[in-house]
Amino acid sequence: MVRESSCPLVVFDIDGVVRDVGGSYRRALADTVEQFTEGAYRPTPEEIDRLKLEGMWNNDWEASQELIYRYFESSGQKRSQLSLDYDVLVAFFQSRYRGPDPHHWTGYICDEPLLLQPSYLEQLTAAGIPWGFFSGATRGSASYVLEQRLGLKSPLLIAMEDAPGKPDPTGLFAAVQELEKRSPIHPSTPIIYVGDTVADIYTIEKARSLQPHRRWIAVGILPPHVQETQGQSDAYADALKAAGAAAIFRNVQELTPVQILQLVNS
Repeated sequence: MVRESSCPLVVFDIDGVVRDVGGSYRRALADTVEQFTEGAYRPTPEEIDRLKLEGMWNNDWEASQELIYRYFESSGQKRSQLSLDYDVLVAFFQSRYRGPDPHHWTGYICDEPLLLQPSYLEQLTAAGIPWGFFSGATRGSASYVLEQRLGLKSPLLIAMEDAPGKPDPTGLFAAVQELEKRSPIHPSTPIIYVGDTVADIYTIEKARSLQPHRRWIAVGILPPHVQETQGQSDAYADALKAAGAAAIFRNVQELTPVQILQLVNS
């Protein structure tokens, strides 16, 4: 068991950490941009990454909208001239990601590879490390992977509907508060947040500025789509480190209880 004095809380992002969304959320994002530019522009994975690395486009609906705006701006049109209906955009995105029937999902979400197994979370529990999830995904999407795919029973989850988007740390604070209700935790317990984007790392930076009495540690995970070449991996890792990540892993399951203790005690 981890000593009580050094026992941290671990909160996980979901997309790019628990599941690979390269062929689902990102594919739906590219489909949406292509649809609303009438087939004129489909962003590449590298272009999506560049947008995400700005640290403010964690919401893929908003990221889709932004890429559409930027495409038309590049041809001299102003945003105010475009009749882009955000609700229609979201509905199209969801029709690709979830599928056309909102009650029976058949879309890209059904084929997302998992990046961790329940046994990993069981290891954390056995080591006395409380854990939960804070994600920018919708509650339906996040619950689908956590409960139906991983088989978790009532996992602690703060989702899109519960808090402002990252890097606002409100959702992270809410996750920590819920974990504190479930376990006897000292107020000075360190918090580790595990994410795959610059926005995730910035969330820890903002949490630290708002609650400096507590120790906040950001851990970065390299999503599968950036691991195709060493150059991509290195560039992405450098961006996460520059944003404030204390450690970088290629897969979340490399963040073992031993690694967690080393982070907390370093």
